[in-house]
Amino acid sequence: MNARFPAGAAALLLVAILTACGTASDGPGNAGGSPSPSPGASDGPAETGSPTPSPSPSPTAKGVALPTDCRAILSDDVLAQLEGVPLNDAAFGPSGVGTDGTLTCIWADPRADTTRLVTTISAMNRGPALDMLNALADTEGFACFTPDGGTRCEKTWPNTQYPVTDGRTLFWRDDIMIDTRYSNLAPSGYTSSIVSHLFG
Repeated sequence: MNARFPAGAAALLLVAILTACGTASDGPGNAGGSPSPSPGASDGPAETGSPTPSPSPSPTAKGVALPTDCRAILSDDVLAQLEGVPLNDAAFGPSGVGTDGTLTCIWADPRADTTRLVTTISAMNRGPALDMLNALADTEGFACFTPDGGTRCEKTWPNTQYPVTDGRTLFWRDDIMIDTRYSNLAPSGYTSSIVSHLFG
């Protein structure tokens, strides 16, 4: 999808970007692969929605507030691709806004075996972000590049049990980390929609 670098080169690139610029950032376009949701994921039970957002979102060191609504961060096009997929069903545990301001969005039908999309958006300083992204590039073969004023790392792989694609996409910018893990559910433009909402 975008330029790919060998793991060593990606690590050096991340070090250069995060160290020299001081505001490493990643800009994504979509959550990863493009498999369609399985039929079971699109006709699930009624959506429970996110827990009530906190009255005042926690700002990061760069002054960008963490979001509090899983739907508000997505474009109409992305929401249309997720139509019928339950959001934050209680069967998957805690979601919505956490005590530290982190927003967790779980798009999944509890009746589906694997189709799901889980995103956490949290505050993360440059040092920890650098360590995380370098480790993913060096040891796990993630491809990293620098769109939208940030740093994006991503990887896809075959699901070990089902004939679907799994993956993970991370985007870091201005002390905010967007971390999405998915299986058989990767709406086109998902990550870039979040980036546009937060930094646009």
